[in-house]
Amino acid sequence: MAKFFLYIVVTILVIWSMESVNINQIFKKNRLYQARVFYFFLGISLIYLVTNFLLDLFTSIKLF
Repeated sequence: MAKFFLYIVVTILVIWSMESVNINQIFKKNRLYQARVFYFFLGISLIYLVTNFLLDLFTSIKLF
């Protein structure tokens, strides 16, 4: 249950923080779908990595 709650919180934080990145300047012109797919996978990766890091941190200090 704690893992699910942590995934929800981290998902909200990652989406909120990724809104600050201007991806239009990073990618080539007329590559909208490729940029969206990359942005999606980047978000999923960040959610996974941050959640697992926090879970490992909490279990190492015996919080959960």
